[in-house]
Amino acid sequence: MQSLRLLLSLTLLAGATLAQAADGLVTLKSPHDAARTMARLVQQVEQRGLSLFARIDHAAGAARIGRQLRPTELLIFGNPQGGTPLLDCAQSAGIDLPLKALVWEDASAQVWLGYNDPAHIAARHGAADCPAAAQLQQALAAIAAAVVAP
Repeated sequence: MQSLRLLLSLTLLAGATLAQAADGLVTLKSPHDAARTMARLVQQVEQRGLSLFARIDHAAGAARIGRQLRPTELLIFGNPQGGTPLLDCAQSAGIDLPLKALVWEDASAQVWLGYNDPAHIAARHGAADCPAAAQLQQALAAIAAAVVAP
């Protein structure tokens, strides 16, 4: 069953226009507007029993200082069951945890979902062979695929 879920997640990601930035940022185009994309992200996080630690609206912050910013919102989430094994491999990875996902709208009104690749995080902290990174990769890929699904 878990293999089937992983295969489905990877299939959805393949059709979602996935891009991998050089510095470990995984980005996916969303077919939804920014508000709907964030709502779907929150829903996925909650459905998986993860803790939602913070939601930061960068556009609202910009408005408070009289500046305009296209929709840009960060969600910080996770749980000790997922993060602690990575911390066991490299305690300094705590600077990159809990997990984060960013939803933003670019200048051409395309909405994106982005998150730091756990393998990149592990490598950054000298733990490239940490098995927890692969598990976190799978979990984030499944969340992201569900968020950007039509």
